[in-house]
Amino acid sequence: MRRILVVGGGYAGFYTAWRLEKKLRRGEAEVVVVDPRPYMTYQPFLPEVVAGSVEARHAAVSLRRNLRHTKLVAGMVTGISHADRTVTIHPSQGADYTMTYDVIAVTAGAVTRTFDVPGVAERAIGMKHVEEAVAIRDRMFTAFDEAAGLEPGQRRRKLLTVTFVGGGFSGVEGFAELLSLARALLKKYPELSESDLAFHLVEATGRILPEVSDKPGEWVVKMLEKRGAVVHLNTTMKSADDGHVVLSDGSTFDSELIVWTAGNAATRLLRNHTDLPHNERGLVQVRADLRIGTDAEIVRDAWAAGDDAAVPDLAGAATYTVPNAQNAVRQGKLLAKNLLRSLRGREPKNYVHHSLGAIATLGLGTGIFQYRGLVIKGLLAWLMHRGYHVLAVPTWDRKMRVLAIWIASFFYGRDIVSLASVQTPREAFQTAAKTSKPAAAVSATRPG
Repeated sequence: MRRILVVGGGYAGFYTAWRLEKKLRRGEAEVVVVDPRPYMTYQPFLPEVVAGSVEARHAAVSLRRNLRHTKLVAGMVTGISHADRTVTIHPSQGADYTMTYDVIAVTAGAVTRTFDVPGVAERAIGMKHVEEAVAIRDRMFTAFDEAAGLEPGQRRRKLLTVTFVGGGFSGVEGFAELLSLARALLKKYPELSESDLAFHLVEATGRILPEVSDKPGEWVVKMLEKRGAVVHLNTTMKSADDGHVVLSDGSTFDSELIVWTAGNAATRLLRNHTDLPHNERGLVQVRADLRIGTDAEIVRDAWAAGDDAAVPDLAGAATYTVPNAQNAVRQGKLLAKNLLRSLRGREPKNYVHHSLGAIATLGLGTGIFQYRGLVIKGLLAWLMHRGYHVLAVPTWDRKMRVLAIWIASFFYGRDIVSLASVQTPREAFQTAAKTSKPAAAVSATRPG
């Protein structure tokens, strides 16, 4: 039986394996998914996890629960040698080992692109995974609790200063949702006022949200500034040592929370540890039918999709498809179909996808949607965003759980409990153990 090895269990990898499970005939092929995380992150929900509008677990789709006929390997592929059909796996526990395969599907996704900015590695946090979104949310709550006990001044100001670097969709949505949450929290903290809050969005280009046209992007900037945010366009972060932010436009301020969302980069695996062809950006070179290779030469039994693949854009003006959730999901579905077609001796089909438009949440009750010349703003766009994503998130149990949380929040508001202590679960126990006195020795004698 042939082994199909899927590298990565994100959008493209999950949908590839999920569809293969449903369509493979008994004994036709074995599917193996290698990923260090036991779940697929539904990234469009991360801004709402940040804002407390979606439970963290509901933005994570369990691989083991949904891929029931797939072999799941908890580990990371650190090397691919397609010449002899082997991968090197670094497992969660134990020593590295190799695994052979017959067909490989590279869907490893991308990593957050970082630059050599002093202080960023030590202070910043990304927003690609559920754990990061939860940490951002809890740090915001902790900052409010601590700031409420301080007199007005530099320390309080730093605690309530938030900086997002990157004006793409994930950055703007996360920034707007956290700003919306912070403004709502002020009602629960009479010790604090709007003047204590400072939110900075830093973008290296002259506009935010590149997927929408200029005027809608300008409207979003004005809306954020109306809420009290500062949007720094054509600006980069020069340093962030110990939370002291220095920007290229001359601005300087202290910020307790720094979130880095400045784009994606190819994984180290694809740049340095594979014999598969890749382009100058480190992305796997892929044909329109998702086979690895070029129009002139095909790498046999090697496929790729998602953010780690340079897939030709046959529907638009761009050279390659945009690395977003919309493309990753649809490429994963087509990859499964093409793998089946290839196994059964049929020719694969090309990936052609016409965008359904761009939609973003900008805080509770506000959003923006654009499809070609049609632009919708405000409450209707926000409702469209929620409606689309509750339908798009895979599995019915996740749809119902998310919908239930939204309905509860409509009547009772957001949950504002911080669970930051879960990141240090033994701290309370260790503190009690250090401060408790040894119990007095008690002697007992046997009667009689």
